Amino acid sequence: MLQPFHLAMPVHDVSVAREFYRDILGCGEGRSDTKWVDFNLFGHQFVIHEKTDMLVQTASNPVDGHDVPIPHFGVVLEWSQWHTFAERLTSHGITFLIEPYIRFEGQVGEQATMFFQDPSGNALEFKAFKDPTQLFAT
Repeated sequence: MLQPFHLAMPVHDVSVAREFYRDILGCGEGRSDTKWVDFNLFGHQFVIHEKTDMLVQTASNPVDGHDVPIPHFGVVLEWSQWHTFAERLTSHGITFLIEPYIRFEGQVGEQATMFFQDPSGNALEFKAFKDPTQLFAT
């Protein structure tokens, strides 16, 4: 069994970020305080911490004809779960940095992917592999 990761990220406003991760992404909420909140991000422990003076610095790298934002984080979902999640985000009016699409179509590592930002500018990628055994294929 794959062990869940733990990731803590800074956000400008904990209440705005809480609504985004809970209501739009659908993350279950765990422990919290006035300046931080634990979430269940597809089985992983994801924590937001308020840092009002945080500066988000982003860059990008070209991948498959797109400028992929770095840094970014997210979860590898099951194929059908990814499609359902993409529909959920679209229905909530998410502005995508990279619209949901199939990357490396017909090649080793074929994957569905999408990129967007949370309200604090943190970049997220959610992806799914058509063949999950190709997660680390070269």
